[in-house]
Amino acid sequence: MRINGLKICGISDPETARFCAEQGVGAVGMVFFEKSPRNVSADKARKISAALPEDVARVGVFVDMPPDELLHTAGKAALTTVQLHGNESNAEIMSLQAAGYRVIKVLKSRGAELLKDAGNLPPGAGIMVESSHGKLPGGNGTQWNWSEASILSGICEFALAGGLTADNLMQAQRFSGAAAFDLSSAVESRPGIKEPARIEQLCRRAAELNINRIFWR
Repeated sequence: MRINGLKICGISDPETARFCAEQGVGAVGMVFFEKSPRNVSADKARKISAALPEDVARVGVFVDMPPDELLHTAGKAALTTVQLHGNESNAEIMSLQAAGYRVIKVLKSRGAELLKDAGNLPPGAGIMVESSHGKLPGGNGTQWNWSEASILSGICEFALAGGLTADNLMQAQRFSGAAAFDLSSAVESRPGIKEPARIEQLCRRAAELNINRIFWR
């Protein structure tokens, strides 16, 4: 069974990507941000993408990369989805959509500002709400008040990141109303090195929670 709403990010080798897919993960994330310990090259990412079945989303994480460079990287890495963590404009989002990519924009605002930011995005753009702490892309392993994202529940489907683990996934789902979830450090033995047993545990819990909405592709 494919757990379509579950994404494991920061994958750095084809073997781990293949294992994630075998466990049912719906999306695999690769980071293109030089300051991250999980950063990969486009060539390496292409090998990771090649290890995945067609029904698994291949997500690239970017932070304010120049549009032409981003498109080149996404094409070379054989991505299906682009996740934007910087100050990318709506024009950039629409250009990526026009190029055929699913675009996820990361928002860190809360309350009325979160509603406004979500409403200002171009039609069809996905939303991920994450912790506002940390300088690296992603939730930075920081648990936060997930209920602050619930203002979007019932208005649009969105993903959640930040401090998620197999043990608190049910709580995060209940408090936030999110349809999809993004984890990285929770399944690592050290930054960038995924632990198979932790991935298995996460996937078992996600399957129990029916996190099956198609979101990442």
